[in-house]
Amino acid sequence: MVRGKTQMRRIENATNRQVTFSKRRNGLLKKAFELSVLCEAEVALIIFSSTGKLCEFASSSMQATVERFQRHTRVTHHLERSLPHHHDQADQAANLLKEIESLEDSKRKLLGQGLGSSSYEELQQIEQQLQSSLAHVRATKHEAYKEQIDQLKEKEKYLAAENEKLAKKMK
Repeated sequence: MVRGKTQMRRIENATNRQVTFSKRRNGLLKKAFELSVLCEAEVALIIFSSTGKLCEFASSSMQATVERFQRHTRVTHHLERSLPHHHDQADQAANLLKEIESLEDSKRKLLGQGLGSSSYEELQQIEQQLQSSLAHVRATKHEAYKEQIDQLKEKEKYLAAENEKLAKKMK
């Protein structure tokens, strides 16, 4: 069975329009999910129905993806406006944008996300970074415990002295 070509115009029948919206929305959500899984793409999809109902999909955090999009469009818009006048600044901004993307990618990998495309060497490097960070956190925590113990010992001495004064007053 061959489907006919659908004319791109508003569907007049409200019931048919709602059914078509639901089916196409579900298909679009499925495609967004597949794209995110198969290609490890960061996907965010926001749909508002004609009644104002929100439907959204995000392969990671919706807020983080939207913020990333806003940063990217802000820099791109700025680059487009200033390109004829400030070519060096535009290059610098583009390089900074690439660096931000690289840092975000590194952060995701340190959080254990998006590791599928990493080589064995990269995974070893990430593991070493995590072990080093963990050792630093443990050392900092140990120092905090030592400081807390010292403070408690000082408080103990103070309270023992106060207790001794009160005991002498009672006699």
